Amino acid sequence: MKILEGKNALITGASRGIGRAIAVTLASHGAGIAFTDLAYDEQAKSLEEEIGKLGVKVKGYASNAARFDETEKVASEVANEFGTIDILVNNAGITRDTLLMRMNEEQWDTVINVNLKSVFNFTKAVQKYMLKQRSGSIINMSSVVGVSGNAGQANYAASKAGIIGFTKSVAREMGSRNVRCNAVAPGFIMTDMTASLPDDVREQWIAGIPLRRGGTPEDVANVTLFLASDLSAYISGQVISVCGGMKT
Repeated sequence: MKILEGKNALITGASRGIGRAIAVTLASHGAGIAFTDLAYDEQAKSLEEEIGKLGVKVKGYASNAARFDETEKVASEVANEFGTIDILVNNAGITRDTLLMRMNEEQWDTVINVNLKSVFNFTKAVQKYMLKQRSGSIINMSSVVGVSGNAGQANYAASKAGIIGFTKSVAREMGSRNVRCNAVAPGFIMTDMTASLPDDVREQWIAGIPLRRGGTPEDVANVTLFLASDLSAYISGQVISVCGGMKT
């Protein structure tokens, strides 16, 4: 059963990692996929090809999610091309890790703009379509770091904590129009970013996880699928951690 049949999803930062897994998973359940990334490069093209083989509509867009004017333009193009925007996944994100005493203003501003402002930008741009059709699911990618904090990631933690507050506020504002807003908080997920860590650091992380393994992008994608579908029709304003029990 394809639980997203007839729905369309807009996913930011989807060419690689968690975003790519989300795009493929939602497409495999019948959703049309519009996705963005900073550039329409070879990875974006390969994602289009992969999703196209699943028999659903797909189109990639080059967009800087931190730029308000660009997100307005992309949302309008997606609405015209796909007809509806039923699901928004705010996934775009970066890290610029360093201790606060060494962090400069650019490292702070860049992370806040890409991780947090982008969520405002795309939610603002898409909400008018969801409010008009009186339905929609917005899923914001936070992090367990946004819940508990982490040394060396003050900028990243602040951006991800901000996403949680934003999520809960939007859920209250838009609920009367049957638009839901939830956040997903991944823990230690095995992506290209974590693969570059030294073996001892990676093993130390995994040792602190009750399930004794790092998560996969597909683990996060499956929770996103649940929140995107009508299976979660009475869930809004919530934060679901995907962390193997690391934060309990």
